Amino acid sequence: MKPISRRSFLERSGTGMAAAAAIPALEAPTFQSRPLPAEERGREIHLKVNGKDHRLEVEDHWTLAEVLRDHLGLTGTRVGCDRGECGACTVLLDGKSLYSCSYLAVWAEGKEISTVEGLAEGTQLDPLQEAFIEHDGPQCGFCTSGQLMSAKALLNSNPNPTEAEARQALAGNICRCSNFNRYLEAVLATSGKGGSRG
Repeated sequence: MKPISRRSFLERSGTGMAAAAAIPALEAPTFQSRPLPAEERGREIHLKVNGKDHRLEVEDHWTLAEVLRDHLGLTGTRVGCDRGECGACTVLLDGKSLYSCSYLAVWAEGKEISTVEGLAEGTQLDPLQEAFIEHDGPQCGFCTSGQLMSAKALLNSNPNPTEAEARQALAGNICRCSNFNRYLEAVLATSGKGGSRG
């Protein structure tokens, strides 16, 4: 068998590409949209997000993250893995942290939701946000909102957590910049348990 040289490979590839270009393109089938029957349409839900009431029509398969980001414009809730593994989409639902990418919006009917946008009051940052800044928590910033919300849920339920409790609360939030210890320091500083880098 004759060895294939780079030149012969390119010559053959060029011939094949020319032949492929000569074949007429297939026409894509046309798609006729139809109105959905009433039973297939979305349902209206009521959500209280960051203290504001919202009524909106959602489809049964929409996630809470999708509704918050795409329909309420609260893009601080990130979608990193879309599988409930990274924690970037963490929000508070009735005060408890959850991954909003794996929670259906219809399940949140009548619930109270807090996102990172609701932490500050006007221009006044939440003490936890200030601690994150002081301790150089945010690096790329992608996971920061999820880290903040997990930490906020912890501090709301336990204002003075131990280091082990703080680690446990943040364990479900992945920081790709390896900045986890800075986030931990910020949480402990907010709780009055120390956390200076010294």
